[in-house]
Amino acid sequence: MTDNISLEWLFAALVTLLACSGFFSMSETCMMSLNRYRLRHLVREGNTGAKLAAKLLERTDELLSFILAGNTVINAATTILVAEICRRLFGDGDYVLAIATAAASFTILIFAEILPKILGAAFSETIALGASFVLTPLIRATRPAMWIVNVIVRGLLKLLRIRRVGAEAGQSLSMEELRTLVLEGGKFIPKKHRSIFLNLFELEDMTVDDTMTPRGQIEHIDLEDDLHEVRNALATSHHTRLVVSEGGLDNVVGVLHVRKVLNATRRDEQIDVEGIRSIMREPYFVPEGTALLTQLTNFQENQRHMGLVVDEYGDILGLVTMKDILEEIVGEFTSQAIGSAARFHLEADGSVIADGTCSLRVLNRKAGFNFPLDGPKTINGLLLEELEAIPEAGTSLLIAEHPVEILQVQDRMVKVVKIMPRREAPKAEKEAA
Repeated sequence: MTDNISLEWLFAALVTLLACSGFFSMSETCMMSLNRYRLRHLVREGNTGAKLAAKLLERTDELLSFILAGNTVINAATTILVAEICRRLFGDGDYVLAIATAAASFTILIFAEILPKILGAAFSETIALGASFVLTPLIRATRPAMWIVNVIVRGLLKLLRIRRVGAEAGQSLSMEELRTLVLEGGKFIPKKHRSIFLNLFELEDMTVDDTMTPRGQIEHIDLEDDLHEVRNALATSHHTRLVVSEGGLDNVVGVLHVRKVLNATRRDEQIDVEGIRSIMREPYFVPEGTALLTQLTNFQENQRHMGLVVDEYGDILGLVTMKDILEEIVGEFTSQAIGSAARFHLEADGSVIADGTCSLRVLNRKAGFNFPLDGPKTINGLLLEELEAIPEAGTSLLIAEHPVEILQVQDRMVKVVKIMPRREAPKAEKEAA
């Protein structure tokens, strides 16, 4: 029957079959490698091709069944066609079958598999959106014929207790995977935005203990002090809100907004103890160990800007503010309180002179150190934990491969330290390792 068909028509049919097989191979690769998040964005933008592709990927089993079935039928027809062309060219000898097999395998491998799949992987989005216009009507037209195949496949999947593969399969990201995605998206995300994203990931594991101002550094006014001292403290305060105590920080009675004091002064009202009591607000307490993200939500819900961190016995450990939490996300603000920006100073030789109350997290982030963060929160606490005693000035030790020298000790705590850059292991030790 095929003897009546000219050789030119056979070659034209072969090219057509290879093109169809290549289209199916290309479609399979580009559909499976399509970025699902990019696809969702295009769907929200109203892209018709994206909507069709998303619909197809909702039933991946049906899509793959059609593509593989179509490819199998076309490749079988291609093999037969190549065999007929070889018979026409080389006759009916025994070696013709081997030539036909080799020619068919080579042709299908190059033009129907490798080349189309490479193109599909390289231009997945463009090809997938265009191919969806062709695949959608073809799948609808062949759905009755493919029904039995899909039923068998679904039955086997159910028997093997394998969930159906859909558009959402494998697309959920863990926090670490999302962090890697942000890091690798450097050229698409501005540096400042990327820094904020990474800070948010770190915030997931941070508590109020990591960012609070220690008890010893809380600026407050004591109502039992002389009224002149109280007024002087209000006039020279570096903060907009002050903790109000009565007999020391063990008895906090309120929080005073300095603006209210100024308003009372403008109204010629007397600023005395009773006047302060009338304008101060009830103190807000935060349990130690509260997650920073949780506390940020609590500040919003309670319309508070400052909270006192307390332990299980109710003793005050420190003070945390909304500003402290926001700085962990967006970085430090330009308006720093006097002395707060001078916790450490970078020397010309690469060493750092740091206050004992400086946070280990700040030193790690800004000075490039790698002190452990699962224990003490300050360099003073870390040194006391390592030495298990109150050290003397001039004491030196090695912590996390960083030589640390204690320069000043005051009031049973390390006041000033000098931290050298991380000590590199000698070359001989590295080679031995």
